Amino acid sequence: MRALTNKVLKNYLLIMLPLLAIEIIFRLVMNLELLDWACLRIIIGVNIIALVFGALFSFCGRVAGNILTIILDTLFTIYAIAQAGFNHYLGVYMSFGTSSQLAAVADYLKEYIDSFETKYWLMLIPLGVIILYYIFLEHRVHVIERNDIIDFTDKFDSEERKKQNAIDRFKLKKKKDGNSKTNAFVIAIFLMGAFYATAVLPFMQNKIQIKTTQALILNPDMPNLAVSQFGISSYGILDIKNTLIPYQEKNKNYKEFKKAEVVESDYNRKIDDTAWEKVISEENNNNYKTLSNYFISQKITDMNDYTGIFKDKNLIVIMVESGSNILINEEYYPNLYKLYNEGWAWENNYSPRNACSTGNNEMSGMISLYTINNVCTANRYRNNVYPESLFNLFKKAGYTTSSYHDYTDQYYYRTTIHPNMGSDHYYGVRELGIPYSDLYKEWPSDEELMKRFLNITEDDTRFMAWITTVTSHQPYTSNSEMGDKYLDLFNDTNYSTSLKRYMSKLKVVDNSIGILIDGLKAQGKLDDTVIVIYADHYPYGLKDKVLNEYYDYDVSVNNEVDRTPFIIYNPEISATKYKEYTTFINIVPTIANLFDLNYDPRYYVGTDLLSSDYVSRAFFADGSWQDEKAFYDASTGKISYKVENDTYEAEEIVNINKEINEKIAMSNLAIKTNYFKYLDSKLNPTDNEKTE
Repeated sequence: MRALTNKVLKNYLLIMLPLLAIEIIFRLVMNLELLDWACLRIIIGVNIIALVFGALFSFCGRVAGNILTIILDTLFTIYAIAQAGFNHYLGVYMSFGTSSQLAAVADYLKEYIDSFETKYWLMLIPLGVIILYYIFLEHRVHVIERNDIIDFTDKFDSEERKKQNAIDRFKLKKKKDGNSKTNAFVIAIFLMGAFYATAVLPFMQNKIQIKTTQALILNPDMPNLAVSQFGISSYGILDIKNTLIPYQEKNKNYKEFKKAEVVESDYNRKIDDTAWEKVISEENNNNYKTLSNYFISQKITDMNDYTGIFKDKNLIVIMVESGSNILINEEYYPNLYKLYNEGWAWENNYSPRNACSTGNNEMSGMISLYTINNVCTANRYRNNVYPESLFNLFKKAGYTTSSYHDYTDQYYYRTTIHPNMGSDHYYGVRELGIPYSDLYKEWPSDEELMKRFLNITEDDTRFMAWITTVTSHQPYTSNSEMGDKYLDLFNDTNYSTSLKRYMSKLKVVDNSIGILIDGLKAQGKLDDTVIVIYADHYPYGLKDKVLNEYYDYDVSVNNEVDRTPFIIYNPEISATKYKEYTTFINIVPTIANLFDLNYDPRYYVGTDLLSSDYVSRAFFADGSWQDEKAFYDASTGKISYKVENDTYEAEEIVNINKEINEKIAMSNLAIKTNYFKYLDSKLNPTDNEKTE
């Protein structure tokens, strides 16, 4: 008890002990390792935080220091619980870089908190213990501290002597406190060195980790991996640092990449790189030079038997809000079931979650680049221009392009984003004239969306359109017009009410698909139109156990909750089911080849799904991946196999991780630097640019 009379030591202990307890509970409830090198790093990190804040708070008075300590412990507790829930909800840990979405998140705060598992609340226990200390013990410590200064053992001394003794003891205590503060900062600096050492010493590293721990310290842009390696407390500090002082890509030395070998065949695409090579040789900005070296080095995917089979047809891409494989049900959803079974369908398609999945995954579907994991990329970089986007490819081919969404710009700035992507005209809910409510739970009808779309495009003869739906958006735990509209369809099931409400909303989505098909048929356009359907993400707000009521597989393992439909439909093609693993990152190059558009396959990190170059593998936002053989969990750096004797060598895993890490890094750098706008200005300069 007497040791707590030292303010620095007291503050240190009252910060360190609850943080360490929270870290232990967090790793237990999130199924992270408790006995690995990362745990040593976490212990060191917690001690650094406790020493620094403990020393800083000791400069304040007793009451102020106590209040600040309680506030800090409370903030870390709330942050840890919120992060556990966020990961459970969205599959990733949040970053302060996505703070622009906080107002939007407030709308579904109830559903978010309702989704928490009971075990997350165990992290309140350490805070409760600290509060009990302040209620029952802190005053006793203060009495001991005061008595140490007054020291009643000198009762035979004069009053003046007693006063002088108290002053001397107070000065001595101040001196000791000052020494304690200095020692705390010195020890903290030493521990920072130890913390960094754990990130670079070879024997402390996971050789198949997708991004090095050292790189994560500089830029914790893979939150799941960063939390696993640094703990929730240190990740929070690093994330704040990176948000306030963003990591800048070093512009010192450009990186060269070995150019892909070309095997001569009749299917080769002939692309003249003379102008691009000249741009590289004359460029002084090493970020641009690195990006050009990377993209020009990629393989030019050959043409194939599918090249141009949709040439000159119309294209409609539909991104279904909160879509899932529940839609593949003939009884409830006959229209989508028809497209799935009569068109081309990929059975192992995934829509990876990230912090801003709808906007970011829409963006990836349009440009085939990986968005930045710890920011709302679509919003942050909404002024970027992408000459290689799906819209612009069709515009160059003489198509009219347009895009549609039956909601406002409250969450994503589509009014700016879509035109910058190349949409000739973006139609939001107001321009479409669709009734909508400001109540979060009431979403507009996708049936109305399709009716308005058909009216607008009725006279178009060669068009490309992008439609983003909204009806199936959460919440599902509260009643709503669309959530209750078709509840009677599921009376004979034992599904939870929240699942039934979700399925009721999906019925509206399916009806809208039926309206689209019938409308195109009535306009005589169906045979000349290709429909592509994918989902932005799984239905947030539904717990895994609720979704498992429907599925015959466990959605809680290997990111199976992210499994969603991907369909390409035209009445003239033969029904085909594909087993290849894929995500929306491959949409642009696949469509570009099918329509025989004028494009360079190297501009995309995705690959034409129907080419011989395609490698069957689905990559997730945190760097995890899945294929026929295995699931690699980037958060833990571990791999699990589907067949016992069919495994990868460690070197193969390293090479796969290197590939995906490069794709993510180059995608992110291209977005941050608006690279493709720069490249287009160099390869296709305007008259003004030529004279500059």
